[in-house]
Amino acid sequence: MRLKQSELRITSEWEEKGFELPKFNRDKMIEQTLKNPEWIHFGAGNIFRAFPAAVCQELLNKGILKSGIIVAEGFDYEIIEKSYRTYDNLSLLVTLKPDGNLAKKVVGSVAESLCMDTENKTDWNRLTKIFKNPGLKIVSFTITEKGYSLKNDKQEFIPSVLEDFKHDPAQAVSYIGKLTALLYERYLADRLPLTLVSMDNCSHNGTRLFEAVTTFADKWVENGMVEEGFNNYVRENISYPWSMIDKITPRPSESVIHMLEAVGFEDTSVVITAKNTYVAPFVNAEEPQYLVIEDNFKNGRLPLEQGGIIFTNKEIVDKVEKMKVCTCLNPLHTSLAIFGCLLSYDKISDEMKDKELSALINKIGYVEGMPVVSNPGIINPEAFLKEVLSVRFPNPFMPDTPQRIACDTSQKLAIRFGETMKAYIENEHLNVENLTFIPLVLAGWLRYLCGIDDQGKPFTYSPDPMLSDLTPVMEQIKLGDKEGIHEIVKGILSNKSIFGIDLYEAGLGYKVESFFTELIQGPGAVRNTLKKYLD
Repeated sequence: MRLKQSELRITSEWEEKGFELPKFNRDKMIEQTLKNPEWIHFGAGNIFRAFPAAVCQELLNKGILKSGIIVAEGFDYEIIEKSYRTYDNLSLLVTLKPDGNLAKKVVGSVAESLCMDTENKTDWNRLTKIFKNPGLKIVSFTITEKGYSLKNDKQEFIPSVLEDFKHDPAQAVSYIGKLTALLYERYLADRLPLTLVSMDNCSHNGTRLFEAVTTFADKWVENGMVEEGFNNYVRENISYPWSMIDKITPRPSESVIHMLEAVGFEDTSVVITAKNTYVAPFVNAEEPQYLVIEDNFKNGRLPLEQGGIIFTNKEIVDKVEKMKVCTCLNPLHTSLAIFGCLLSYDKISDEMKDKELSALINKIGYVEGMPVVSNPGIINPEAFLKEVLSVRFPNPFMPDTPQRIACDTSQKLAIRFGETMKAYIENEHLNVENLTFIPLVLAGWLRYLCGIDDQGKPFTYSPDPMLSDLTPVMEQIKLGDKEGIHEIVKGILSNKSIFGIDLYEAGLGYKVESFFTELIQGPGAVRNTLKKYLD
């Protein structure tokens, strides 16, 4: 069985092997989409194929939608050829269930795939035509948090952005520059309204997108590259709703490949692109998924609520995001990532069998997080947390690793732990100094920065933009040290840009130091410290 439109016509063979096929006329869907596109998505990676594209398919199956999605990739153009066009824009969604069963669904809701590249005239001209279409309702994004950044760590505009400010929009090379150039085409087409929905997992994502687009529009107007009214258009005729997305989609798994090949599915080759993207014809993903979007649409909206997506107001989106990111999922993930690296684990699910690590994240979630949880009302925090701890993290068929989750930890601590510590400080009925398990994780991160695992062996750090600043500091500390710790770590623990607060001002700095000192007392000290506080 190959992932080609012509092969799907032999439906009995696929269905006998347990594959769910599209239930709509795909040729008609493609014709309708090309003629009158309503939805284009930027970011052709796994989360798009596993979630928005699958929701669109469900609505096409039910006859609720007649047109599908157009997908465009603006960073790694190889994805389009190697993961979409080679397979007739079809993909296979493999849902990994906790009992070991696979749900196999061929997703055919993508009508067209394009490179968002101004030098690719064919694709760029097609994109401009799509943006000029009055029926276009939604432009969505999964381009990662970095995709919205116009500046580097020193708050200086990156070179490609600076160059784009000076040139005609049609020559743009930066991601947001290219997007804003397409919006200018829509502006010239009678100032047509539009909604841009960031579905990326970052706080207040709609505002991030708004700030990036309006910065470009302002610079182009200032430099005489576009008409005077364009900067007002991107503020008044375009909306940028906030959203919260939650679904884990790890890299293609070897175990999934073997299971697919065993039932006769042949398109299982994984390709690593020149930009180090792992692409395959299939996506493996967990079953639980959440997408909550602020109901703020300028040109009408698609009935995505009939596919399980929740529309609500901005305040509730904010609460849902804080519930997930600050309490019920992300802090627990980071805790497992840090200690998983130190204890030489290579699967999150295996960590959940570890008595101390399981106890640690239960304490952080239920004991320290729940008293200050942001309750959005539309999702029950305790039920969400229970699902994370009992279904999602323990799923042995989810090939997610602590090393992947440990990426960019320095950029995550302020939101994942800092907000909870701030909430304790601001609550007159709670005492931040009573926190134990969050400070223990922060001490674990310092221990991680030493680059030595609990057996005393060096390990490879996960990528993090602050490693070059932090690791030289922590390398001054050796296993067994007890003296001089404060002078070495105080600059890190007082850094508000890392933790969101000065830990010493909050009354937690010396507690973190104390835990850290215990964690470095030789091989086995990490395990002994966890046992001391969690047994």
